[in-house]
Amino acid sequence: MQITKVTAVFFSPTGNARKIVTAFAEAAAAELGVGMESFDYTLPGDREEIKSFGPADLVIFGTPVYAGRIPNKTLPYVQSGFEGNGALAVPVVVFGNRNFDNGLIELRNELEAHGFHTIAGAGIPTEHVFDSSLATGRPDEADMAAIVEFARKAAKKAAEMDTIPSPVAVRGDDPVGPYYTPLGTDGKPAVFLKAKPKTDTGTCTGCGACAKVCPMGSIPAEAPDTCTGVCIKCQACIKTCPAGAKYFDDAAFLSHVEMLKQNYTRRSEAEWFL
Repeated sequence: MQITKVTAVFFSPTGNARKIVTAFAEAAAAELGVGMESFDYTLPGDREEIKSFGPADLVIFGTPVYAGRIPNKTLPYVQSGFEGNGALAVPVVVFGNRNFDNGLIELRNELEAHGFHTIAGAGIPTEHVFDSSLATGRPDEADMAAIVEFARKAAKKAAEMDTIPSPVAVRGDDPVGPYYTPLGTDGKPAVFLKAKPKTDTGTCTGCGACAKVCPMGSIPAEAPDTCTGVCIKCQACIKTCPAGAKYFDDAAFLSHVEMLKQNYTRRSEAEWFL
């Protein structure tokens, strides 16, 4: 098929998905000898338009998985904000060293349901946003080299196609099952849906950096030491705060983090589907 443009589409509160999807799209565009664009739907204001594509587009669409699936607060926009119109697509999910569970097959299905034809897919580990001791420094140099190599293969596949492909076969349950249940160190469900970041008011300078990066728009610019709306535990505010004033103290959340540290220190490897 004649591809004239590659677009990197991503939700990326802490930058992991952005780094991976952008590198993937750049390598694919270079292989095809075409231009590349980006569409970032991380912030609330970025999720107000419908993004349309066409048969000459190759879209690299990426998101982190939360509890093994597309984040539930962004799923409605994935379902309503994109029109494939025959575009080819590569679903990419990133995960914090545990598992991507049904995230990849869910993203594939959503893209297929909205006019895209999926030709490849990938589940790629990254440093866990809850604790940097999990998949520390990922994606590393070896990961990035593998991403570029696979992107070139996907681009070649797109260029050589002369018929509309069947949906790419990826790992996961179809129909997609429930979200993963986070566990604590006692092996029991850790319920922390209502947990929100706290602020050390003695350290906070009121700069508002956290308000600018919250994907839910839940941190008011005029009161950045508060969180007045939904928190998806993405850790963007914590990782962005220049003073290190943000933190979580919810017992169930902290127990889950400890469980992850006890059980998921092994090096997870990416999975590629072509």
